[in-house]
Amino acid sequence: MDKATLGRFIDIKSKSEKYILGNYSRNEICFEYGVGEYLFDTDGNKYLDFQSGIAVTNLGHSEADIIDALREQADKLFHTSNLFYSEEQANLAEVLIVNSFPGKVFFCNSGTEANEAAFKLARKYAVSKKIENPIILSMKGSFHGRT
Repeated sequence: MDKATLGRFIDIKSKSEKYILGNYSRNEICFEYGVGEYLFDTDGNKYLDFQSGIAVTNLGHSEADIIDALREQADKLFHTSNLFYSEEQANLAEVLIVNSFPGKVFFCNSGTEANEAAFKLARKYAVSKKIENPIILSMKGSFHGRT
């Protein structure tokens, strides 16, 4: 890391530590941008993005088709609650059902909601099959949401 880049990294790190609650340990890297499956730090080093933004950038960074689709949707509507109907949501549900196995989908906003829904569906299945004392297994130390 050259002196100018090191200074910039230290400034970013200092600002982060000043304003962001320290509930995670962080690596001494500051990513500046991404292209496809690669990330680049403030010193220009290239990394293969194995985390995919903790699964939210699994289609890569700076992909033109995705940027265009996001821009088009943002020009119309950012987000509404699942308490209302959405044509885009209905269309996505149809694509998922036609191209996979279930008869219905459940959209949620977080890993916590996804795991809670999985537990509820497992319990509902157990009740429907009259399974007594069902067990739900979980991996110790795995991330299952923030609750």
